[in-house]
Amino acid sequence: MPTHDLTIRPASPADAEALLDIYAPYVRDTAVTFEYDVPSLAEFRRRIETTLVRHPWLVAEQTGVICGYAYAGPFKGRAAYDWSVETSVYVRRDLRGGGVGSALYRELERISQAQGIVNLYACIACTDAEDDRLTNASIAFHERRGYRLAGAFPHCAYKFDRWYDMVWMSKQLTPLPETPKPLVPYSHGSFQENADSFNQL
Repeated sequence: MPTHDLTIRPASPADAEALLDIYAPYVRDTAVTFEYDVPSLAEFRRRIETTLVRHPWLVAEQTGVICGYAYAGPFKGRAAYDWSVETSVYVRRDLRGGGVGSALYRELERISQAQGIVNLYACIACTDAEDDRLTNASIAFHERRGYRLAGAFPHCAYKFDRWYDMVWMSKQLTPLPETPKPLVPYSHGSFQENADSFNQL
């Protein structure tokens, strides 16, 4: 899929069914996520609504068809972590490797930086022996986006009758401010209002 055909826009709770259709195969068939059960539509909609209060959740579309999404969320719940977020990206499995994930991450990073976010962290499933459930492609993807290994947790997750590893990868968006300004919540409104100015890639 050529990325110039993509539109990136803010997600809404009305997208929940289409986004869950992308996520569900990763739960059922892969160890990319360590979630065992596909969340209900109501639960997935709740996740979108909760995220959008404070952080961006973005959707990639081609000719009106949703083909991927990315979002940021709290790295940890305590106030001192406000300037750090955890990032996630999911692309329709038949469209992986075509630039959709990178396009989503570029916009996610632009918005996060405008909010005042300093650090991005990604929690990534990995393995020392790739199989049909999990490869290490996500690590390579994040490395290309400028993420670096921050920590490794061997054999910490059990799914599909085998043990998998997990790593944290990190990316510093901006130099560390001496005194960071308060985070601008995504629901503040300015990011939504400017959506049309950034949605065409």
